Amino acid sequence: MCICINCRWVDRCITYHDVENNHGVDHICDLPDFKAKKPFIHVNIVKDNNGDYKTDWDVQSCESFENEFGKWSKCNPGMELPV
Repeated sequence: MCICINCRWVDRCITYHDVENNHGVDHICDLPDFKAKKPFIHVNIVKDNNGDYKTDWDVQSCESFENEFGKWSKCNPGMELPV
């Protein structure tokens, strides 16, 4: 799972905005202004239950990461965590 969900910067991060683009989901922020330092993005190609392939993008490490447990959920109350 993407470490961004527990990062202080998730609602302002350009890298996370790009991950959202790649997942085809709504953005937390339309105009992010925070540039992450050395994010490492792991890309998986996975087969879903219908036999279709999809690409999964997860930030696995980042020098800018600052732990704020549940930050994504605070920005998106009531929504399920992206998986």
